[in-house]
Amino acid sequence: MAETREVARKEPSGSPQRRNPFARMALFVRQVVAELRKVVYPTQRQLITYTIVVLIFVAIMIAVVSALDIGFQALMFRIFG
Repeated sequence: MAETREVARKEPSGSPQRRNPFARMALFVRQVVAELRKVVYPTQRQLITYTIVVLIFVAIMIAVVSALDIGFQALMFRIFG
């Protein structure tokens, strides 16, 4: 068991903690570029569809919040005159 703890404490010589700041920054940029290559971008049709869905959802939420606001305003006028 003590042997496992000792192995867990050892850091490999090539770990990012031992590199200089510029090497770490370069590694970060390489990893970001690699992740961006994995991204699947939507087609133009999908983008238009998603945009329309979002706009409709926002319009519905505006209507709901406005209705609640008008309802609470009417309630406050009745309570406080």
